[in-house]
Amino acid sequence: MSSRKVLTLTLVRNSVGDILLGLKKRGFGEGKWNGFGGKVEPGESILQGAARELTEECGLKAHSLTKVGLLDFDFIDDPMRLEVHVFCTSDYSGTVIETEEMKPKWYKVEDIPFHEMWLDDPIWFSWYLKGGPQFKGYFLYKGLDKIVEQEVKSTDVPRETTSCT
Repeated sequence: MSSRKVLTLTLVRNSVGDILLGLKKRGFGEGKWNGFGGKVEPGESILQGAARELTEECGLKAHSLTKVGLLDFDFIDDPMRLEVHVFCTSDYSGTVIETEEMKPKWYKVEDIPFHEMWLDDPIWFSWYLKGGPQFKGYFLYKGLDKIVEQEVKSTDVPRETTSCT
């Protein structure tokens, strides 16, 4: 039985529908564009972890977060499953800043740099963009550059918005 690491990923949209992504400057995923997130710390809820990571990585404070999906990642030859809780928000305050970990940039939906993101992003991102119920995805990677198994489906669970205050 594999162990798991609980992580968050938050996607931010502004009033005109642009999406804020961050270029990872160090660590796991370095050189890739992604949403904002990371490990849930001991003693904090998944929602608290998502809100904290957003602030730490780009300076924005989420007032509410909407749960849009859950992604599970396995890697061949690694017993650690990554369980990523995906959120979105357009209810935030603050100024976008570059941090030691991330360089943020706003993108129009049609300009999202999928060729510079994780291989799974183009597969599940459309589920996020189309709205509707929450989605669930599973990806099995061989190394960091090959997906050998994948599945994304609707859970029929409505998206749930929760206040962060």
